[in-house]
Amino acid sequence: ILKETYGIMVYQEQVMQIAGTLAGFSMAEADNVRKVMSKKKPEAMAQLKTKFVEGAVKNSVARETAEKIFDQIAYFAGYGFNKSHSAAYAMITYRTAYLKANYPVEFMAALLTSEKDNSDKIADYINECSRMGLEVLPPDVNESFRDFTVVGSGIRFGLSAVKNVGSGSADSIIASRREGGKFTSLYDFAERVDPKGVNKKVLESLIKCGAFDSTGIRRSQAIAVLDKVLDMAGKAHRDRKSGQISFFDDDANTEAFKGAFGDIPNIPEWPEHELLSNEKEMLGFYITMHPLTRHEKLLNAYSTCGISELASLSDGTDVLMGGLIKKVRITITKRSAEKMAIVTLEDLKSFIDVIVFPKAYKNVSEMVKEDKLVFVKGKLSLKEEDPRIFADDIFPIDKVKELFTRSVLIKVPTANAHKDTMVRMKIVMQRHKGSTPVFIDLLSPEGRRIRLSTDRDLGVHPTDELLSEMEDVVGAGNVKFLAKG
Repeated sequence: ILKETYGIMVYQEQVMQIAGTLAGFSMAEADNVRKVMSKKKPEAMAQLKTKFVEGAVKNSVARETAEKIFDQIAYFAGYGFNKSHSAAYAMITYRTAYLKANYPVEFMAALLTSEKDNSDKIADYINECSRMGLEVLPPDVNESFRDFTVVGSGIRFGLSAVKNVGSGSADSIIASRREGGKFTSLYDFAERVDPKGVNKKVLESLIKCGAFDSTGIRRSQAIAVLDKVLDMAGKAHRDRKSGQISFFDDDANTEAFKGAFGDIPNIPEWPEHELLSNEKEMLGFYITMHPLTRHEKLLNAYSTCGISELASLSDGTDVLMGGLIKKVRITITKRSAEKMAIVTLEDLKSFIDVIVFPKAYKNVSEMVKEDKLVFVKGKLSLKEEDPRIFADDIFPIDKVKELFTRSVLIKVPTANAHKDTMVRMKIVMQRHKGSTPVFIDLLSPEGRRIRLSTDRDLGVHPTDELLSEMEDVVGAGNVKFLAKG
């Protein structure tokens, strides 16, 4: 393979030498010969042949000989370029596949580092890490280096991949850590790290993405005391620079520093949506947890199937899909100049494009926003290479149970259908009393099914709590909220 690739490089150089020596081409013209032949454009090749032959004739080369030499060059170009490139790409493909299969953690860490400035690529590769069972750990001032690094069986997020934290700031943090050991607190960090390399904006970004979580301070608390911390650290740096004995030099411990301006306020952590929103702003995606994680049971109960399973359905199938709106592109139709949207909807495993035509967009425009948790009702299209959904309606995720629940289906293997199980099921139904009917499927070991309908007074109010409590009785995955058609 390497021989083939090297051979074509030698060939290209020889073509340029022949064009210059035989046909009198300049270096730029000779290089153009190589470019035109690699693209194999008939019209350009014909013009090139004419110029080549005429130039060779002027250099006292017989026309027949010149034409024969050019035809030989062109013949080799017809397969030589393809063969050499195929060989080189085959080698790269083999090597990367080998590394991914045999050194998955190291390979993915290197891949993430190579795209650290592209948040979309980073998000895709982290999803791939999740699929491979590899944990990507959040940034940490005490463990992260400039790039993504291997930590045990996981990958630690690189500091320079955090928004507003460049390579210079990352290097300054790492240098201070190597010199004085791990940082014990936000105060310790601010006092030791050179403020020229790590300013307030950098610190805010590190706090928001959780890089100080390992020091024991809440992100809300760190932001609340940041200005005071920087003021005290700034004074310490100035004193040290002027040669004065510093408060820190006398007693370099966090408690003394903290006592100079009062204790950390005992305030609660940011709400989950704010915490995750800040992570996405700083990293380009969610790393602590996905906003959909706490809705996983709801998604499983109401979605027609997972997004990754849609291709197994028939074209034109009515579907109901839950997820997070990852991207929104608003466009204008050519015919009517009306607004429509192309939305990327993701669940916990995959994503799909949702087409919102003008008629639907008028009704759901307020829901078509990035980071919205929604359910989409529409028709599946399998006419393109990748599945798509043509949306009829889009609803907030917390309205789905109310708007779409037709009934609750509970699957019970006959081996478990004894009196104790039925009594426990009834207690759960009564605890969540409502108007939604409940059906019970008794499943035999042979695969036969008997469906029973319960009394009206055992109707339920479909909630996550009902789902969780009933699954405790009959097993995970055996309770399904059936959506309205």
